[in-house]
Amino acid sequence: MTLTLSRRHAPAPIRYADSVLDLVGHTPLVRLSRVTRDLGPADRRPLVLAKLEMLNPGGSVKDRIGLPMIEAAERAGLLRPGGTIVEPTSGNTGHGLAIAAAIKGYRCIFVMADKQSGEKQALLRAYGADVIVCPTDVPPESPESYYSVATRLVHDIPGAWMPGQYWNQENPATHEATTGPEIWEQTGGRVTHFVAGAGTGGTITGTARFLRSRKSAIVIVGADTEGSVFTGDRPRPYLTEGVGEDFFPDTLDRSIIDRWVRVPDIDAFAAARRLTREEGILAGESSGTALVAALTVGRELSDSGGGGDAVVVVLLPDTGRNYLSKLYNDDWMRAHGLLRPPASSAGVSNQIGIGAPHD
Repeated sequence: MTLTLSRRHAPAPIRYADSVLDLVGHTPLVRLSRVTRDLGPADRRPLVLAKLEMLNPGGSVKDRIGLPMIEAAERAGLLRPGGTIVEPTSGNTGHGLAIAAAIKGYRCIFVMADKQSGEKQALLRAYGADVIVCPTDVPPESPESYYSVATRLVHDIPGAWMPGQYWNQENPATHEATTGPEIWEQTGGRVTHFVAGAGTGGTITGTARFLRSRKSAIVIVGADTEGSVFTGDRPRPYLTEGVGEDFFPDTLDRSIIDRWVRVPDIDAFAAARRLTREEGILAGESSGTALVAALTVGRELSDSGGGGDAVVVVLLPDTGRNYLSKLYNDDWMRAHGLLRPPASSAGVSNQIGIGAPHD
C-alpha cells in the first residue's frame, strides 16, 4: 500500500543562509519624511531616500568589502591558511574583515586611531581580533601613525597580509557590482542624485561608476568633513569618524564626483541625532555628514523649483550603536562643544547648521 501526501499537507521549504556572509548587501531604501519637511512645499521637495547600510550583519557598509578582498588575496596566493590579516581601520572595515575571518579561520590584528569609539574596539575584540590603538594627531608618515604601525606588523609577522582598503581596487569594484545595481533596481532607474561620504572613497567611487554607466546625467555628491584634504583643507584633527582623510586614497576617483559638501563636526553630530530622534534610524556620525549634504542638495532643488521630479539617494554607512559613548552621550558631546540648544523652527539650516556648499 502506498501513501501519498496531498499538496495541501506538503511540508513548507526551509529557508536559510549558508553563513552570515550571505546576508551582506541588499539593504533597503527608506523615505526620509520628517527631516525633509523644511525643504519647501511638498510638491517641490525631492524624494529623499536613505540606503540603510547599518542593516548589514556587522552594522555597516564595510561588510560588503571584507570577503571580496580576502577571496582576491586567496586567489593571488597572498593569504594562505593560518595567515594573519593586519589592517589599519577606523573600525567598520575591521568588523567586515573580522566576520569573514572568523568563518574562514584567519587571525586578525587591527590598528586604530585613538579617536575611534570604544564600542568599535570592543566589537573587534568580540570577534577575536587583536586591537592596537595609535595616536590620531600625527602625520601618516609618522612611525606612530596607525598606517605605519600596521605596515610594520605586516613585515614582522610571518604569513601576514594587509588588505589595504585605501588602495585595494576590490573596494570600489565591490560597490560597482553590488551597491550601485541595488540602488538602480530599487529606484527603478529614477535616481537623479547620489550622496555619500568619502573615507577610502571606495563606496562613492564604485557606486557612482555603476550609476553613471546607466544614467550619464546623474549628480554625484561627496560629503566631506572639515579638516579633510578632499575639500582643500590642510589636514587637521576632527571628531567625525569614518569620513574624510589626510591624504588621497587610490580607491577614490575624484573625477567622478560632481560636487562636494563640506560639513563641520557639530552639524554632522546634530544631524545624526535628528535621524535617530525624528526618523527612528539609529545612525552614526558619518551618516549625519551624508544627511547634511543630502539636505543641502534637497534645499537647492526645492528652491530652484526642480525638486518635484528629483530622487535623492543618500547612503547611511553605519549604526549609531558604535557611538553610544560619544555621539549619544550628552556629557561627551557637551565636553567637546557639540551640544546645541533646542532647535528653533526657523528652518533646516538653523536646525542642523547647514552652511553654504563647497563645490
